[in-house]
Parts: sequence; structure tokens; C-alpha cells
Amino acid sequence: MKYKPADRIQDLQYFGEFGGVNPSISDSSTYTFLSAKTMFDTFEGNAEGCYLYSRHSSPSNLYLGEALAAMEGTETANVSASGMGAITSVLLQLCKAGDHIVCSRTVYGGTYAFLKNFAPKFGIQTTFVDITKPLCVNKAVQPNTKVIYCESVSNPLLEVADLEALSHIKKVHHLKLVVDNTFSPLSISPSKLGADVVIHSLTKFINGSSDTVGGVVCGTKDFINELRNVNDGAAMLLGPTMDSFRAASILKNLRTLHIRMKQHSHNAMFLAHKFQEDGITTVYPGLKSHAGHETFRKMMNESYGFGGMLSIDVGSLEKANELMELMQEKNLGYLAVSLGFYKTLFSAPGTSTSSEIPEEEQIEMGLSDGLIRFSIGLDNDIARTYEMMKECMIKVGVLDTELA
Repeated sequence: MKYKPADRIQDLQYFGEFGGVNPSISDSSTYTFLSAKTMFDTFEGNAEGCYLYSRHSSPSNLYLGEALAAMEGTETANVSASGMGAITSVLLQLCKAGDHIVCSRTVYGGTYAFLKNFAPKFGIQTTFVDITKPLCVNKAVQPNTKVIYCESVSNPLLEVADLEALSHIKKVHHLKLVVDNTFSPLSISPSKLGADVVIHSLTKFINGSSDTVGGVVCGTKDFINELRNVNDGAAMLLGPTMDSFRAASILKNLRTLHIRMKQHSHNAMFLAHKFQEDGITTVYPGLKSHAGHETFRKMMNESYGFGGMLSIDVGSLEKANELMELMQEKNLGYLAVSLGFYKTLFSAPGTSTSSEIPEEEQIEMGLSDGLIRFSIGLDNDIARTYEMMKECMIKVGVLDTELA
């Protein structure tokens, strides 16, 4: 029987210590031992099922990690206090002074800033490339390269990485392929396509309620144990520890991710087709006009769709701001960063989530002032939403009045 990612989550069963249908929350920072030897063994990593201190691990965090590993099809996972906590820990674990990283030119602004401005302080250099061109990626590999880093679907341009092609390159050069899958949970399973490490910002679609910041690293038991090592593990020593209450909250929301992703994808596909028919420059992987459409299609777990992220270009920052403010006024969504909320969120990434990228590099990669990034919500009647959005677009001059 072929299992879908959501099935693997569903098949996990946890009971609370008093028989509750949700596992009990571990509201402790430290744990007691009946013998000093067990404490020593736990420090050494040789006491299965024992807990020492919540920066090391806690039952609540391990429950969530197990569910996320099941979703991504990896051996295990380690949750963290933020997506950046996951990203930075992984890269600092895999690289040392003198090492080199090949990274997609379009990534989340915080990731770009870390690699461009912060990692060089530790002697780690990065070459940014067009990740959609495997030949460019291969050419950028140097003798000291250790990692190829990309996002399955890039933030904010929605470029699609051919993970199978990148996996071939990393095998040839004996590298690690690290993939941020935040924009496409369930839709794409990077580990099945050759990724060594899969990262998510749990803040986004996986949690889905914009009330929690979190991250996760999914990978082999050996690598996750390295991250947690008390002597030289980046996740241990940098301390990006997730709170147990937040872990329990995300675990509950994870149970409905498959339903939410299908609706996010359905609504985004509907709007993308409508916007394109209206003559608006629209970028969505589900459109056949998207350069990465076929790449996404060959990688995807079909029932979850092409995701909930799309972008349009309205020509100028002034028009973008005017449109977003009007849509918020009309209760069509929120002018806010982040994504994965039940309500549609929209922002101009060039002046927000990608503002860390210098203007000349934004222009080179095709990030225009007029670009609006949408995280499409869970609207019940998406046709009604479209008609209201169209009215806003006509009012601010993005669409001709003839379409009214």
C-alpha cells in the first residue's frame, strides 16, 4: 500500500499520561533521576527514553519532531524556536571556516543575510546562483564546497528547484543537499527526491494560525544526533529551543495540514487563472505558463496541489501599496508578512521580507517594485473573493474599467 505524507502523520498515535487523546504537555525545564548513573548515561546519550534538560529534548518536542519526520519521510527530526534557528544550526553544523556553500539566488531574506553578511565572519563563503539552471549550480561548485542550499519553491519569486537534478550534482561532488520546504509542505517531499536535510519554518503553513514561531530540521538519526551533541552540536550549543507548549500547539494543528493545503492550493489555482485571464502578470507554479510548472508537476504529491503562494506584478510600488491597503480595508486579507494563515496575507517583498537583498541584486533576479506576494487563505467562496479583489484592482487602476 502506498502511503501519502499525511497518512504517515495520521498513523502516529499518542496518548496523554492520563489517557487523553492529546499527549500531555511536559511543563518542565529539567527532569529528575532515580540514580546518578542514569543521569550520567543520559548526558552521554546512552539512556533511551530519559530526559535531562529541555534544551536537550523534551517529550512534547520529540512528539512533534516524530510527526514531522513522518511527514517528510526522514528517520527523525529536531524542532527549534524558529525557522532561522533551524537554518543557521544546520549550516553551521555542516560547514567550518574555509568551507563554501552554493545557494539559490532567491531565498528568504533572512537566509540571504545570514549567508551573505554573517557566515563570512566564520570564514564560510557563499556563491548565489540561478537554482533553476543545474549547469550553473554545477559550475559554481568549488573544491571546498560542502553544501547546496535551496528552497523547493523560492521566496518570493516562486522559482522551482529541480531537486532530482540537484541531488545528482551533490552525489557527483559528495556534497549535502539542504532544502527549505516551507512553501510546499506535503506537496513536495524533498527527502524522496534526494535531499539530505529538509527544513521548515513551522511558523507558516504547518502551524497555520500565525500565533507561533518555530522551525524543524528533518534528516538522518546520525545528523540529528550531531546537531544535539552536547560537545559540538549547533542546535545544542546555540540554544534555539522550542517551548513545550508551542510544540504541543503545532502538533495539534499539524493534524489538519492536509485539509488546509488542499484548500490553499485550490484557492490559489483559481485566483491565478483568473488574474492571468485578466492580463495581470501572474506567477504561480500551477500555471502552465510558469517556467517551473513541469518540474513541480513531476516532483509533486498530486493530491495536495501546487501550494498557496502566488505573486502578481502591478507595475510599481505605489500601485502595489495602494492595492494592498484597499484590499485590507475591504477585509480581503491582511497587509502583513509571513504566510500560511487562514486569511490571505499580502506584502511587497522588495521592501519587506526580501529587503535584506541589495536593490541591484533584486533587479538582477527579477524582483520588481510592483511585485505583490500573496499567501492565499482558506476562503470558502473563492469566486466571491476574486470578484471583490477585481473591484479593488479596477479602483486603483491595475485593471481597466471595461472589466467591471
